[in-house]
Amino acid sequence: MTQTATAAPDLLATIVAAARRMTEVRRAATPEATLAAYASRRRPNGARFVRALRDSHAPRVIAECKRRSPSRGILRADYRPEEHAVAYVGGGAAAISVLTEPTFFDGSLDHLAAIRQVVSAPLLRKDFIVERYQVTEAAAYGADAILLIAGALSPAALRERLADAAEWGLAALVEIHDRAELEMASEAGAEVIGVNSRNLRTLAVQPELHEALAFRLPAHVTAVAESGLRDAADITRLTRAGYHAFLVGERLIAEPDPGAALRALRGKP
Repeated sequence: MTQTATAAPDLLATIVAAARRMTEVRRAATPEATLAAYASRRRPNGARFVRALRDSHAPRVIAECKRRSPSRGILRADYRPEEHAVAYVGGGAAAISVLTEPTFFDGSLDHLAAIRQVVSAPLLRKDFIVERYQVTEAAAYGADAILLIAGALSPAALRERLADAAEWGLAALVEIHDRAELEMASEAGAEVIGVNSRNLRTLAVQPELHEALAFRLPAHVTAVAESGLRDAADITRLTRAGYHAFLVGERLIAEPDPGAALRALRGKP
């Protein structure tokens, strides 16, 4: 008797589907025109976010606030995003990434708004953004930049979301995981490209991916390494490979003192 193999679940597709459903719920509660009115009173500074990744004191780390991850579960039971963000700024963060996805990461747009009230550092809304409405939300709640995951979007949709971001003055960190997605991001005109060594469909980490794709990144883009970064040696190695900045979350948020952990990661006692 033969056993039929079961295909591994596609986690990215599951999270994106949940993101679309939640977006529809929020759109029903707050129409896009109302949200846009809030956003128009803010001035997202995407250019400042990009400058921070290239011109601030090296090594440049985008330090992430998140309570939970699908790969490790609860990262911090006493999650206090405002306090963690302040600690990151004290540790020399170039920018702060804020998880706003509620179902798999226990995030919230309210966390983004709260952090905006206590720090002046550039803020990245990290979520599974597939709709224009979500881009407007990012502008309204205090972000300076958004994450766009190439694997979650068609080429046409990626170009549309990049245009939406530019309309609000938001920068966009376009996340890629392989050569095909890199070509897609480049053709769409991405100016900031992040290489994520974690496969979002399976959660497997391939640390070698950073260096394998580094030399293929266009010379003009701001290059960001994501996931699998454990210590200052990783930062030094990938700086030599050509990366301008590093997005680090689980490594920092689970530490008793996230600010001190960031200083150690940056090699700054």
